[in-house]
Amino acid sequence: MSKRDYYEVLGVGKDASQEEIKKAYRKLARTYHPDVNKADDAESKFKEAKEAYDVLGDDQRKAQYDRFGHVDPNQGMGGGADFGGGFGDLFDMFFGGGQRRNPNAPQRGNDLQYTMTIEFKEAVFGKKTDIVIPRTETCDTCHGSGAKPGTKPDTCGVCHGSGQQEVVQNTAFGRIVNRRVCSACQGQGKIIKDKCGTCHGAGKVKKQRTINLNIPAGVDDGAQLRVTGEGEDGLRGGPSGDLYVVIRVKPHDFFEREGDDIYCEVPLTFTQAALGDEIEIPTLTEKVKLKIPAGTQTDTYFRLKGKGVPHLRGYGQGDQHVKVVVVTPTSMNEEQRELLREFSRLSGEHTHEQNQSIFERMKKAFLGD
Repeated sequence: MSKRDYYEVLGVGKDASQEEIKKAYRKLARTYHPDVNKADDAESKFKEAKEAYDVLGDDQRKAQYDRFGHVDPNQGMGGGADFGGGFGDLFDMFFGGGQRRNPNAPQRGNDLQYTMTIEFKEAVFGKKTDIVIPRTETCDTCHGSGAKPGTKPDTCGVCHGSGQQEVVQNTAFGRIVNRRVCSACQGQGKIIKDKCGTCHGAGKVKKQRTINLNIPAGVDDGAQLRVTGEGEDGLRGGPSGDLYVVIRVKPHDFFEREGDDIYCEVPLTFTQAALGDEIEIPTLTEKVKLKIPAGTQTDTYFRLKGKGVPHLRGYGQGDQHVKVVVVTPTSMNEEQRELLREFSRLSGEHTHEQNQSIFERMKKAFLGD
């Protein structure tokens, strides 16, 4: 498959200035960089744009390309492109100023996550508690250098402190530059000859840290609290990461929560529902009286204003919703049954004529009449 014209790849004319060529390349790189674009052909388009820019962005190589095209007069075959640099370096170039990452620069510490389970009412009213988390901290013996006290790391003689090695190959398809992490220093740019006896050259040690945590009132299941600076220590003077505490709330035996509102269910006897009553209802903080009107039906809701969960951000709190359920007695003595039969008779309920009428209507419904 023949290569596309480099000017066509970048979308510029042959009279384009170096600034125009660079601008066109940056636009393509932003679009097709594999860290940004996950399409199947993004990587190949990115490499194609990189190859075109390596040639057209160099005045000498551009002049040679304008004269000979893809044919390299020195090699007798196409190519001539320098594929030096990894995607990470190029990404930094386009989005962060174009300089190679300094392996000795300060680096922010890792964030940590801790899952904490609390009781229902603890989530409603908040609490203060201590948690113990394992994390890596800067070694107190070497202060993070990894070297034995009184000594210091040496600059890597292989990469000369850059943390990267470059391997250049001249092939029939052109000059190829591979850049990789230095194998001698593992990208650190320094070699530790006399390692610290405490951290063994790592510069960090594992520790258990106790953190005082303030859980705010009104927090809900799945909430995430951030504790700034309580993650792992940074490297080479970099800032510490953050600690994220994920809250899990245990269910309650009586209350259910929806947002800042509380729901509960209370039973009523037939007599209470029919005649009305005043019953005692438990809330999150106390017991309150609730008046049940005569003739209340099952599944009726009553609202207790301001008896719900405090708003997490702001003043006030939600409501408590009480659902009443009329409970049918499962066992009665003969006297109770007789009283109900009398009530039914006085109410005109369940007579033979009424039942017959109901059966007739059901029969017609089944027959489609």
